[in-house]
Amino acid sequence: MSATPTLIEAVAAALFLIAIAHTFATKSFERLARRRPRHAGIFHLLAEVEIVFGFWALVLVIVMAVTGGTREAIAYVESRNFTEALFVFAIMVVAGTRPILQTATRMVEWFAWAMPLPTATGFYLVAMTVVPLLGSFITEPAAMTLAALMLSQRVLSQQVSERFKYVTLGVLFVNVSIGGTLTNFAAPPVLMVADSWGWTTPFMLSTFGAKAAGAVLVNAIGATVALRRELRSIALEPARDATRAPAVLVAVHFIFLAAVVATAHHPAVFVGLLLFFLGIANAYERHQDRLILREGLLVGFFLAGLVVLGGMQTWWLRPLLLGMNSDAVFFGAAALTAFTDNAALTYLGSLVPGLSDSFKYALVAGAVAGGGLTVIANAPNPAGIAILQDRFDEGAVNPFHLFLAALLPTIVALLAFRLF
Repeated sequence: MSATPTLIEAVAAALFLIAIAHTFATKSFERLARRRPRHAGIFHLLAEVEIVFGFWALVLVIVMAVTGGTREAIAYVESRNFTEALFVFAIMVVAGTRPILQTATRMVEWFAWAMPLPTATGFYLVAMTVVPLLGSFITEPAAMTLAALMLSQRVLSQQVSERFKYVTLGVLFVNVSIGGTLTNFAAPPVLMVADSWGWTTPFMLSTFGAKAAGAVLVNAIGATVALRRELRSIALEPARDATRAPAVLVAVHFIFLAAVVATAHHPAVFVGLLLFFLGIANAYERHQDRLILREGLLVGFFLAGLVVLGGMQTWWLRPLLLGMNSDAVFFGAAALTAFTDNAALTYLGSLVPGLSDSFKYALVAGAVAGGGLTVIANAPNPAGIAILQDRFDEGAVNPFHLFLAALLPTIVALLAFRLF
């Protein structure tokens, strides 16, 4: 099925499997922290899901340095592309500011008030539909940040069950993953192939647009119906803006957001924009809440670790993927993306010349449909986890429960891309 791996490739594959297992064991480390207070610090660190892949990537680099020398290890790290990790950090910080969040929340409330539904029900339905689809224009990480902050502050802060929280998280992850496919620049797995395959925004809109939007709507309605009793019990008052930012400052925030999105491929530019933006945010601190710098850094670290570890998985992943026909790759990509970033799958496909149009469609459709199954399946997912995990029992998300919650909306997305 694949070429014989080198020693370091075999070690990297083993560490990748350990990292995946580690994501399922984060709650166990929290329990160890309580039982062994002397070492609680390290156990709390290992219990952070965003730390997992960065930690095991560090182990891989150390192994490379020991077996091949520091030059080889440094050369490998420098060969990796960390643009996506840096971009997600930057867009989270900008999108998570009070002026942008307040504006987006009011937009969702306006839509909700226009619907013949109780306020909380309408707000929930719009937040789970409009915001993920907005990701096609402001990028998926920005949409995830906005949706997660809205839901955390306005809905999940209420007395709701763990079932409610996991259903919300699973549907949100799937909807964000497929909701960014209306354009050719917003979803990481689409971005990886757009230039190589000549996929333009009109092509994405005509090929994926209606299917993705339909699946997003069906999933959001399904979640709203399933959670209707708890939603009715939520008394959702209109958002009270303690300090509403001046219109000029709001406009400046959105200009920076647009500029970061427009320069997503140029880290030197968008990081410079971010630094400039931080200066403005500090100058008008009274119009800001706490910037989500910690959450953004943790997510960036997670994605950087995934880039380092994932770069060594090509030896088995590529032949496995390309050994399938277009029918098998559709379901195979959805399954494989649960264990590796979906952008990595589509990137491997973009390197192969002569693929049929049906194979290309099946690969991308399967990859985005499976993007909500695990925290590593889609780049924006760690951002959602970082923002929402404190709302869950013990401050951690159970990966198995997330998988189960995302399974049905994933099937809906697969059916939409397959049958229509």
